[in-house]
Amino acid sequence: MKKIVDILIARKETIATMESCTGGGVANAITNIPGASEIIKFSAVTYSNEYKIKMGVSADTIDTYSVYSEEVAREMSKKISLFADSTYGIGVTGKIGREDPNNLRGDVNIIFVSIYQKEKDNYFTKKIEVPLLKRSECKEIIIEEIEKILLSILK
Repeated sequence: MKKIVDILIARKETIATMESCTGGGVANAITNIPGASEIIKFSAVTYSNEYKIKMGVSADTIDTYSVYSEEVAREMSKKISLFADSTYGIGVTGKIGREDPNNLRGDVNIIFVSIYQKEKDNYFTKKIEVPLLKRSECKEIIIEEIEKILLSILK
Protein backbone atom coordinates (compact mmCIF):
# COMPACT_ATOMS: atom_id res chain seq x y z
CA MET A 1 0.00 0.00 0.00
CA LYS A 2 2.92 2.37 0.49
CA LYS A 3 3.35 2.88 -3.25
CA ILE A 4 -0.40 3.53 -3.63
CA VAL A 5 -0.46 6.06 -0.79
CA ASP A 6 2.64 7.80 -2.17
CA ILE A 7 1.12 8.06 -5.67
CA LEU A 8 -2.19 9.39 -4.35
CA ILE A 9 -0.42 11.96 -2.17
CA ALA A 10 1.72 13.11 -5.13
CA ARG A 11 -1.37 13.46 -7.33
CA LYS A 12 -3.44 15.06 -4.57
CA GLU A 13 -6.05 12.34 -5.04
CA THR A 14 -8.16 10.65 -2.40
CA ILE A 15 -9.81 7.32 -1.66
CA ALA A 16 -12.73 6.01 0.38
CA THR A 17 -13.88 2.47 1.13
CA MET A 18 -17.16 0.66 1.76
CA GLU A 19 -16.30 -2.82 2.91
CA SER A 20 -18.32 -5.79 3.99
CA CYS A 21 -16.48 -9.12 4.23
CA THR A 22 -13.06 -7.48 4.63
CA GLY A 23 -14.33 -5.69 7.74
CA GLY A 24 -12.30 -2.53 7.20
CA GLY A 25 -9.15 -4.43 6.27
CA VAL A 26 -8.55 -2.32 3.16
CA ALA A 27 -8.87 0.92 5.14
CA ASN A 28 -6.62 -0.57 7.82
CA ALA A 29 -3.95 -1.47 5.25
CA ILE A 30 -4.08 2.08 3.89
CA THR A 31 -3.94 3.74 7.31
CA ASN A 32 -0.95 1.61 8.31
CA ILE A 33 1.08 3.80 5.93
CA PRO A 34 2.46 7.13 7.19
CA GLY A 35 0.76 10.03 5.41
CA ALA A 36 -2.45 8.11 4.76
CA SER A 37 -4.45 10.86 6.45
CA GLU A 38 -3.78 13.00 3.37
CA ILE A 39 -5.57 10.58 1.05
CA ILE A 40 -8.18 8.54 2.91
CA LYS A 41 -11.41 10.48 3.14
CA PHE A 42 -13.85 8.08 4.76
CA SER A 43 -14.37 4.40 5.37
CA ALA A 44 -17.49 2.41 6.19
CA VAL A 45 -17.91 -1.21 7.21
CA THR A 46 -21.39 -2.16 6.05
CA TYR A 47 -21.92 -5.75 7.07
CA SER A 48 -25.69 -5.55 6.90
CA ASN A 49 -27.96 -4.85 3.95
CA GLU A 50 -29.58 -2.15 6.08
CA TYR A 51 -26.40 -0.09 6.27
CA LYS A 52 -25.45 -0.65 2.64
CA ILE A 53 -28.86 0.83 1.81
CA LYS A 54 -28.36 3.72 4.27
CA MET A 55 -25.08 4.46 2.48
CA GLY A 56 -26.90 4.64 -0.86
CA VAL A 57 -26.87 1.13 -2.31
CA SER A 58 -30.22 0.42 -3.94
CA ALA A 59 -32.45 -2.11 -2.19
CA ASP A 60 -33.68 -3.09 -5.66
CA THR A 61 -30.11 -3.93 -6.72
CA ILE A 62 -29.65 -6.09 -3.62
CA ASP A 63 -33.01 -7.81 -4.21
CA THR A 64 -32.38 -8.35 -7.91
CA TYR A 65 -28.75 -9.50 -7.90
CA SER A 66 -28.09 -10.52 -4.26
CA VAL A 67 -26.01 -8.52 -1.83
CA TYR A 68 -23.13 -10.73 -2.95
CA SER A 69 -22.80 -9.53 -6.53
CA GLU A 70 -20.71 -7.38 -8.82
CA GLU A 71 -23.64 -4.98 -9.16
CA VAL A 72 -23.72 -4.33 -5.41
CA ALA A 73 -19.92 -3.96 -5.24
CA ARG A 74 -20.14 -1.38 -8.05
CA GLU A 75 -22.80 0.61 -6.23
CA MET A 76 -20.80 0.43 -3.00
CA SER A 77 -17.70 1.82 -4.71
CA LYS A 78 -19.54 4.68 -6.42
CA LYS A 79 -21.72 5.63 -3.46
CA ILE A 80 -18.76 5.82 -1.07
CA SER A 81 -16.75 7.89 -3.56
CA LEU A 82 -19.63 10.33 -3.96
CA PHE A 83 -20.40 10.40 -0.23
CA ALA A 84 -16.78 11.20 0.65
CA ASP A 85 -16.12 13.30 -2.48
CA SER A 86 -13.08 11.12 -3.11
CA THR A 87 -11.23 10.42 -6.36
CA TYR A 88 -11.60 6.67 -5.90
CA GLY A 89 -14.09 4.48 -4.09
CA ILE A 90 -13.63 0.83 -3.20
CA GLY A 91 -16.53 -1.57 -2.65
CA VAL A 92 -16.10 -5.11 -1.36
CA THR A 93 -18.81 -7.72 -0.77
CA GLY A 94 -18.88 -11.50 -0.47
CA LYS A 95 -19.12 -14.49 1.83
CA ILE A 96 -15.99 -15.83 3.51
CA GLY A 97 -16.09 -19.33 4.93
CA ARG A 98 -19.78 -19.75 5.69
CA GLU A 99 -23.34 -19.25 4.52
CA ASP A 100 -25.14 -16.09 5.56
CA PRO A 101 -28.51 -17.06 7.05
CA ASN A 102 -29.87 -13.58 6.18
CA ASN A 103 -28.72 -13.74 2.54
CA LEU A 104 -28.76 -17.26 1.16
CA ARG A 105 -28.12 -16.31 -2.48
CA GLY A 106 -24.51 -16.13 -3.60
CA ASP A 107 -21.66 -18.59 -3.33
CA VAL A 108 -19.39 -18.95 -0.31
CA ASN A 109 -15.79 -17.76 -0.85
CA ILE A 110 -16.67 -15.69 -3.91
CA ILE A 111 -15.83 -12.03 -3.38
CA PHE A 112 -16.75 -9.08 -5.57
CA VAL A 113 -14.52 -6.01 -5.66
CA SER A 114 -15.16 -2.73 -7.44
CA ILE A 115 -13.00 0.35 -7.66
CA TYR A 116 -14.76 3.44 -8.91
CA GLN A 117 -12.82 6.27 -10.58
CA LYS A 118 -14.95 9.38 -10.19
CA GLU A 119 -13.18 11.60 -12.74
CA LYS A 120 -13.89 9.15 -15.57
CA ASP A 121 -17.10 7.64 -14.11
CA ASN A 122 -15.37 4.29 -14.59
CA TYR A 123 -15.40 0.98 -12.71
CA PHE A 124 -12.72 -1.66 -12.33
CA THR A 125 -14.23 -4.90 -11.06
CA LYS A 126 -12.94 -8.30 -10.12
CA LYS A 127 -14.48 -11.53 -8.92
CA ILE A 128 -12.12 -13.24 -6.50
CA GLU A 129 -12.43 -16.86 -5.41
CA VAL A 130 -10.69 -17.32 -2.09
CA PRO A 131 -9.54 -20.76 -0.89
CA LEU A 132 -10.91 -22.47 2.19
CA LEU A 133 -8.46 -20.89 4.63
CA LYS A 134 -8.78 -19.02 7.89
CA ARG A 135 -10.87 -15.88 7.53
CA SER A 136 -7.90 -13.61 8.22
CA GLU A 137 -5.89 -15.30 5.44
CA CYS A 138 -8.77 -14.85 2.98
CA LYS A 139 -8.96 -11.15 3.85
CA GLU A 140 -5.25 -10.78 3.14
CA ILE A 141 -5.68 -12.39 -0.28
CA ILE A 142 -8.53 -9.98 -1.10
CA ILE A 143 -6.57 -6.95 0.08
CA GLU A 144 -3.54 -8.01 -2.00
CA GLU A 145 -5.78 -8.30 -5.08
CA ILE A 146 -7.19 -4.83 -4.42
CA GLU A 147 -3.64 -3.46 -4.16
CA LYS A 148 -2.80 -4.99 -7.56
CA ILE A 149 -5.91 -3.48 -9.15
CA LEU A 150 -5.20 -0.05 -7.65
CA LEU A 151 -1.59 -0.11 -8.84
CA SER A 152 -2.68 -0.99 -12.38
CA ILE A 153 -5.18 1.90 -12.34
CA LEU A 154 -2.64 4.39 -11.00
CA LYS A 155 0.10 3.60 -13.54
